[in-house]
Amino acid sequence: MHRNDTHRKSIGYILWIFGFIGAHRFYYGKPISGTLYFFTLGLLGIGWIVDFFLIPSMDEEADLRYFSGDIDYSLAFIFLTFLGIFGVHRMYMGKWISGLLYLVTGGVFGIGVLYDFWTLNDQVSVRNRRIAYT
Repeated sequence: MHRNDTHRKSIGYILWIFGFIGAHRFYYGKPISGTLYFFTLGLLGIGWIVDFFLIPSMDEEADLRYFSGDIDYSLAFIFLTFLGIFGVHRMYMGKWISGLLYLVTGGVFGIGVLYDFWTLNDQVSVRNRRIAYT
């Protein structure tokens, strides 16, 4: 049986280092708790520490939820996290027009980057399904 390995624990742990801002939670498709972590500094650090032990289960859940394919979730998320205001993650997914728009507007003034943190997993999953079925 083929394992749908969409996310990587190693990337989850790297993003966990920035977990007090919710990066790993967004990566694993948990935007509400990611936002909560962002505004509370990882639930005052307590949730951040607990998540160190929860990453394997979050990784497994993300692998079950999202569709693997040509576009790599981890690479797209790294591009978003570190180069989001330049639209590199959108260009990587083949969304050249919005990527260029992000480039000239600073990620549409940061609001687009926040939107993409909330929706990137779904965007990649939809894109992978389209590529697989065309």
